[in-house]
Amino acid sequence: MNRILPFIISMAICIPGVAISFFHGGLSPFVSAILCGIAIFGASFVLTWTCEAAQLDMPQAVAIAVVAFIAVLPEYAVDMYFTWMAGQDPDSPYSHYAIANMTGANRLLIGVGWAAIALIFAARYHGGIVLPDDKRTDVLFLAIATLYALLIPLKGSLTLLDGAVFLAIYVAYVFIIARRPVAEEEPEGPALAITGLPKRKRFWVMGGLFLFSALVILCNAEPFSESLVASGKLLGINEFLLVQWLAPIASEAPEFIIALMFAFRGNASLALGSLLSSKLNQWTLLVGMIPGVYAVSSGAVMPPINLDSHQLQEIFLTAGQSIFAVALLLNLRLSAMEGAVLFILFVAQLSSPFYDFVLENALGLPHDPLRLHNIFAWLYLTLAFLMFCKNRNFIPSVLRAFRP
Repeated sequence: MNRILPFIISMAICIPGVAISFFHGGLSPFVSAILCGIAIFGASFVLTWTCEAAQLDMPQAVAIAVVAFIAVLPEYAVDMYFTWMAGQDPDSPYSHYAIANMTGANRLLIGVGWAAIALIFAARYHGGIVLPDDKRTDVLFLAIATLYALLIPLKGSLTLLDGAVFLAIYVAYVFIIARRPVAEEEPEGPALAITGLPKRKRFWVMGGLFLFSALVILCNAEPFSESLVASGKLLGINEFLLVQWLAPIASEAPEFIIALMFAFRGNASLALGSLLSSKLNQWTLLVGMIPGVYAVSSGAVMPPINLDSHQLQEIFLTAGQSIFAVALLLNLRLSAMEGAVLFILFVAQLSSPFYDFVLENALGLPHDPLRLHNIFAWLYLTLAFLMFCKNRNFIPSVLRAFRP
């Protein structure tokens, strides 16, 4: 019963959000956003536990692809809703919301997720995190995806061709890791409630849980997204910032919590490895799907998404943080100091709207809301260059990760 209880609680908190999607009932945007966000949060937990159990019954190649897709489904659903609406009306702010949600989710994974694991593990066990050798493949393909992402702000567009490149990078990554020997890993926690069932019954239970979670997430994606935007307008808060930072919290939080639990138990390499894989999935699968969904929605074959300088700068900043993270992991280690740097830079950039006026006035500069974004992006790139120089001896071993 103790193993089933987490499933019962997680599924129960999904019910109000699902009810809202069918019976709007004139609720305020604040209440709708909270209830739908909680529903996505609960469904994400169910997905995570079911994914963990499902890997025992799938061929490795299928498990890698399916589990990776399902893991980003909560974030995918919200972002694809914004992208679909942007395709319906290219001049609307929805394309801005899609980029905001994508960049916010990616920066949260590194700036909060990776950093928190490194700091918690160091505080409890007085050491840095060491990743297994097979994670060099993740580091390598994250580097490839990030280097390509740096081209997007340079050429000023995100097209169907870009999406195809990102998806091709992910397919190549799956092709390599699928050829490795199968490594048996015992599930932990609530997932044991599923793995303990007879195989035939386990199959039907997992199928039902996957279907339930997917329907909850898809049903709540639209009301959650629209409620966030409406709440921002009512409160006078920039809805771009709400979509960028608040929306990913509901979909990323379960993954963060589980990774932090692993770090508390001393298995920080598994925790960081899972978030490294999630970062790669989001930086390839999620970004790669945006142009395709936009093209289908708009009815055009090669329409570039309507991006202005702000959105392009957000992509540049996210790519800068990502390449710095890659440089840190060339030696497959992440120390407490490096985690602290990731967190401090993230917080400093996140809070920049609160001090940019003061800084500009002190320096006698005209106000430019993107100035600090640009400075932080170049700071990340500069630090990345220094770390690449420091860890240059590890580059050949990372490049060998093209082999299984």
